[in-house]
Amino acid sequence: MNRPAAAPVVELSEAVAVLGSFPALAGASIRVDEGDVVLLRGPNGAGKTTLLRCLDGLMRPTRGEVRLAGRPVQSTPRRELARVVSYVPQGDTRSVHYTVAAFVEMGRYPYLTGWSGLGPEDVAAVRGALAMTETAHLVDRPLESLSGGERQRVFLAAALAQGGEVLLLDEPTSFLDYRHQVGVLAVLERLHRERGLTIVLVTHDLNGAAAAADRVLAMRDGRVVLDGPPRELFTADALAGVYGAAFRLVPAAGRALPVVVPEGGPA
Repeated sequence: MNRPAAAPVVELSEAVAVLGSFPALAGASIRVDEGDVVLLRGPNGAGKTTLLRCLDGLMRPTRGEVRLAGRPVQSTPRRELARVVSYVPQGDTRSVHYTVAAFVEMGRYPYLTGWSGLGPEDVAAVRGALAMTETAHLVDRPLESLSGGERQRVFLAAALAQGGEVLLLDEPTSFLDYRHQVGVLAVLERLHRERGLTIVLVTHDLNGAAAAADRVLAMRDGRVVLDGPPRELFTADALAGVYGAAFRLVPAAGRALPVVVPEGGPA
């Protein structure tokens, strides 16, 4: 049976964005359908973070259009946008002086007015987010006291408490050891399976999350140069075209996709 046609949730058309004098996006276009899990990959400086920031409304492209759930991002009020999309950026929260409870509760800001406190619906959303990410036992801890894996799960909890149907994540497993990488990816798989969230995930890990993805978008020089199922990226020629380096692909038992091993040196 064919998968039913899904509505586009994220659309970016011929976007151009300049940082200083650097063209971070040079005509990038993407479409992400409702419920998709999409991996965004490419070398450093390809424009991946800029693209996510445009989708979240944190940056405005100098040319092109960004639409989220059918609405132009540029003209959508920030609070309304935050009810649709949650963004988990790169970064370290050790300098953010909040407890876990306070930080996750701040995810409810799109629904609060003035000095109003959390209502029953907000409390339920926060508790659900903590439970989903298995961070409820950390609520009284300051963020700066957490391990890298714990911080990443708390970031996810705050994004879930926000309640958006689209989750944008910028390298959520960077600098984590293998156990914590697996833990964060397991949370994302559960979110997709149980809540049907649309997930756009930037990652440099060529092997970890590909099996769970519907599509891979590969970027280079501010453009999308490959858009298709993961198997289309998992060829030596495709990887060389994206990264400008040589790779070896090793078949692995129990995996639909081969394991990618960098060979070193230019392609």
